[in-house]
Amino acid sequence: MRSDKLAESVPRRKTVLRSLGALLVLALLTLPVWAQQSELRTVHGAVLDKAENPVSSAIVYLKNVRTLAVRTYISDKSGEYRFSGLDPNVDYEVHAESDNLSSNTRTVSSFDSRKDIVISLKLDKEKKKT
Repeated sequence: MRSDKLAESVPRRKTVLRSLGALLVLALLTLPVWAQQSELRTVHGAVLDKAENPVSSAIVYLKNVRTLAVRTYISDKSGEYRFSGLDPNVDYEVHAESDNLSSNTRTVSSFDSRKDIVISLKLDKEKKKT
């Protein structure tokens, strides 16, 4: 009888060990993602008109220079915008547009080590006709 119980417990141990091993592998795989998230950065600021007044509903464009992917944000009532979760190893270009006006394009460099970058975008030139 004792050998029957011993024979049954060996497969259970193997199953438990496999489950623990799988959990350990999963934890080790997610560790770099968690560590990288703590180093991500944010770009935010305000969209302003020529008189330095906040502009609501302006479209702010953020372009990843490496992939050419573009994200947009519509400025809130106080002219504020925010892009978070940005890769610190990538350069970005940011500019704003509203009606027929646009701001200068500003560059966020991967060499800039700040995690929180504040950029005000002034709508002071006419949009280029395309």
